[in-house]
Amino acid sequence: MGEQILEKVVGAPAAALDKTLTTSQEITTAISNKAELGKARSYWQTLGPGLTTGAADDDPSGVGTYSQAGAQYGLQLLWLASCTFPLMAVVQEMCARIGLVTGRGLAGNIRLYFPRWVIHLCTILLFAANTFNIGADLGAMAKAAQLLMPELNFTLAVVGFTVLSLTLQIFVPYAKYARYLKWLALILLSYVFAMVTIDLNWSNVLRHSFLPTFNFTRDKLMIITGVLGTTISPYLFFWQTSQEVEVQIMEGKTTIESRQEETSKSEVTSMRTDVWSGMFLSNLVMFAIIATCAAALNSVGVTNIQSAADAAMALKPIAGNEAYLLFTLGIVGTGLLAVPILAGSASYAISESFGWRYGLSRKLGEAYSFYGVIMISTLIGLAVNFIGLDPIKALIYSAVGNGLIAPVILVLIVLISRDRKVMGKWANGLLTNILGWLITGLMVVSGVATIISLMS
Repeated sequence: MGEQILEKVVGAPAAALDKTLTTSQEITTAISNKAELGKARSYWQTLGPGLTTGAADDDPSGVGTYSQAGAQYGLQLLWLASCTFPLMAVVQEMCARIGLVTGRGLAGNIRLYFPRWVIHLCTILLFAANTFNIGADLGAMAKAAQLLMPELNFTLAVVGFTVLSLTLQIFVPYAKYARYLKWLALILLSYVFAMVTIDLNWSNVLRHSFLPTFNFTRDKLMIITGVLGTTISPYLFFWQTSQEVEVQIMEGKTTIESRQEETSKSEVTSMRTDVWSGMFLSNLVMFAIIATCAAALNSVGVTNIQSAADAAMALKPIAGNEAYLLFTLGIVGTGLLAVPILAGSASYAISESFGWRYGLSRKLGEAYSFYGVIMISTLIGLAVNFIGLDPIKALIYSAVGNGLIAPVILVLIVLISRDRKVMGKWANGLLTNILGWLITGLMVVSGVATIISLMS
């Protein structure tokens, strides 16, 4: 009897199973294990745009900024990870709701509800910041690849990563491409594994996780703005919203009318699970990188990181070969994830602002202008690497640039997502509105403080 029940539950011939698995307790355990596996699979299937958006947030720009924060200031800025998690999640949830309810990307909504010059200003700023960021990320990836293969030519590496990125975006069907991005997001766990390979004073880590230090200097303000800019980044806003629309199209909602049909509670619940999971992963990785570099580099006086090679090579003799390899692989993996998202988000914004056909769900022949912007942005980013730009400095300054641009777009996001005429019953609640304006104000203060410090 026990074997018959077990055969139905496990789905395997009873004869092939362990003959000792006959007691009711063992059968209950098998049923429980299968149920847990089913829950895990269901959870994984729920994840999508939120996971990939959160993972893309930890691009080489973020890795460089977090590494410098940990190396230069030790654990002093570790509190930023716990602070930015809820703020980042609230912003990305607003963006996801806009896409889910309106059936349009963020740029399409801005174009519809604000003067035309507003969306043109936003897209110009976004294209400039993203292109610079692409160049910095490609350079960092090439440098990291050289650490793994010292004989590899830098030019060959950076061109190779550029070609690979463009090929995946242009020629791989969207359903396969989305799965590729989802699985690639797991490369971020390499930074968590790197953290656990080193010796940390966890009581000290926990204290700095929640207790900020307020002795701000010009350099520290730059790093804080960089951290905020690389976690609450404009390209993530546009990408998140557009990917919610792409998922709807993949589900068969190919017209704007079908996408604007009433949004169900289950759809919003799944979206929130996805978004908050992705943002948690993103901030966990920030935490791990700052803690790793604080313990391994700052503690021995290595406080100034000049290149990706410096960051990884400094870890090798101090933290060991495992941390060095995990850190280096992380730069390459996150770059492969982020570069297409940087180029894609700029293209979504520009295409929607001009009313072009757009979307990764369309083939090249159906959306020439959309894919043209992706190619132009990526190729300009490639060219940036041949004008003598320091990769790590470029990463940090691109993050700072995002921090200065973000408030402009945040204002528009809050205004759209709180409007009941646009969002219906899924408009922001009071708490979300308060947090939205708080985040916007925080980004404004951070950006202004940085500009003042640079001018002094």
